[in-house]
Amino acid sequence: MSRLGELTALTGLAFDEPMARHTSWRVGGPADVYFRPENIADLRRFLQAIERGTPLHWVGLGSNLLVRDGGVRGAVINTQRVFNRLEHEAPYRVHAGAGIACTQLARRVSAWGLGPAAFFAGIPGTVGGALTMNAGAFGGETWDHVEFVTVIDRDGQLNKRLPADFSVAYRDVHGPADEWFTEACFGFSAAAPNDAEEMRELLARRKASQPLGLPSCGSVFRNPAGDHAARLIEAAGLKGERLGGAVVSPKHANFIINAGDASAADIESLIETVRSTVADRHGVELQHEVRIIGEAA
Repeated sequence: MSRLGELTALTGLAFDEPMARHTSWRVGGPADVYFRPENIADLRRFLQAIERGTPLHWVGLGSNLLVRDGGVRGAVINTQRVFNRLEHEAPYRVHAGAGIACTQLARRVSAWGLGPAAFFAGIPGTVGGALTMNAGAFGGETWDHVEFVTVIDRDGQLNKRLPADFSVAYRDVHGPADEWFTEACFGFSAAAPNDAEEMRELLARRKASQPLGLPSCGSVFRNPAGDHAARLIEAAGLKGERLGGAVVSPKHANFIINAGDASAADIESLIETVRSTVADRHGVELQHEVRIIGEAA
């Protein structure tokens, strides 16, 4: 796979690392290689040592991600330590690393008197994940505010790219192959007088309507045009539906929670049960918002 034997002294490098330790669902088999770099120099050394055909999977908080029980072939790279810049460039620009939690971004932007960024508080992942899927919440979307991004390629080279280099749609982003987001420059404006209050209200709504504190991935399905996945799932009578240790949340039907002993197979099977039932009852084919990787046990 690589010359990783030369890099065993790197901090944050592990082999056969259980991904259940690194996903918000708390499930997932082992990654062949798991690396959490401390700095860009170590990341470059790692990328240059990996054979070019080795699959690379980039993760942040491990939300919006289901890793199957058989684990992940290739290498998993965690971005939280290495891409953690968060700076305000006057007057309205904010630079945010891919490893920054979206909730942290929302709070800092608000503290700097900028907006609208309250919607970022409703995204349970990192900036890198939000860029990858054009994540959104409460009517806001990530790429509405992107001025440019920085990416890293397999050779460890950093490049600046503009939004025009990407095809961006609802929960869908396509760009140059074998490049991964390291940072984004977001453009905001002066915050409206009620932005701070709006953020408090959005966070209160999120707490009241979502099963926070329980292992989940956030929203499992994209909202179909003109409707909400949660409404369709609830109308199909699936709230509380259980398969093994996986349960459709009684609080929010577009969340599947790990009740404590779920396997990734339980969760994936329940996802398919929900998808097929909604298709049968409503004639709507729900599309995954969650990313599913790895091999079955």
